[in-house]
Amino acid sequence: MKKLFTSLLVLSFVLACKNNTEKKDDVIKAPAATEIQNTDNTNSSSDIVEESNENGREQKFNIEDIPVSEADLGEFPFFSFPEGLTALNKPIQRKFDRLYFPIDGIMTPIEGKVWKTNVTDDDNSGDEWSLPYFIKSYEEVIKEVGGVKIFDGEITYEEYEKYHDNAEYLGEDGSIGYMGQKIKVYVIRQADGGDVYIQFTGDSAGGGLNILQKEPFKQTITILKSDKILKDLENTGKAILYINFDLDKSTLQAKGKDAVAEIAKALEDNESMNVAIHGYTDNSGNDAHNQQLSEARALTVLNALTGLGIDPSRLSSKGFGAQNPITENTTEEGRAKNRRVELIKL
Repeated sequence: MKKLFTSLLVLSFVLACKNNTEKKDDVIKAPAATEIQNTDNTNSSSDIVEESNENGREQKFNIEDIPVSEADLGEFPFFSFPEGLTALNKPIQRKFDRLYFPIDGIMTPIEGKVWKTNVTDDDNSGDEWSLPYFIKSYEEVIKEVGGVKIFDGEITYEEYEKYHDNAEYLGEDGSIGYMGQKIKVYVIRQADGGDVYIQFTGDSAGGGLNILQKEPFKQTITILKSDKILKDLENTGKAILYINFDLDKSTLQAKGKDAVAEIAKALEDNESMNVAIHGYTDNSGNDAHNQQLSEARALTVLNALTGLGIDPSRLSSKGFGAQNPITENTTEEGRAKNRRVELIKL
């Protein structure tokens, strides 16, 4: 009996080794830069599949590992609707905004030119909505121009809870990033750095499509000179300034110091004028944080002015957080205008 048990054990070991060898031979070797989950369990040269490296760590998405597309994409947003499909409402297009993409399963903010919409069937086509048609249409054309799939799955409850308060766009037409949505993300790498990120999702009723071309924010607000600041204060009792601080801090950047210097010149030209310095933020983050940040920034301006020789008795400072926005907070341009300092003549 002992010999029979030993023989069976050896036979089981041999069969197990054979099965492992066959499975190993069936594995498709992905490129060294690969990372992604693929819910349909198929891989192609345009899909990145998550693997472990020699140290057992998962390899992460790196744009440098994506081949540069040589296709001429044409004009933004680059892709038409598939035949028989159309936008549910007018697509939202902004020359600069921020969208979140599930990269490595983490909702990652990317900034640039944005186009997004909800997609439905065209009433004039006579065909009903088809999710496979919608998905396949975009996947094939994106791959044809060198797009690579970098995510295919759902975001977790924990990830949604962590990021969604900062995603101001959620709720608009075409918004993607809700828990439970099955999201596919592709990237088309461009030689000039204007990489194109595309994400789409859908169900039995319709789909959503986001297209973002990455590009840096271009500041369009100029620093007011001292004569304009003084004129505004004398004529209207208020001057609105955009002073550059470090991100989410009250530390003045170089251009911020230049703006404060212009305020000091204006106050030197009218030594009888006293002003209140009011700080404002956009609506990103929670109210308590915004209030604290606005107070700290207003106080920084006051201290910088006294450092330039302005009598502190002529100055006061106060923060108002995200209160009293002068424009909507739905775009980065709008949020930039709401992040301001106001001088109020006393």
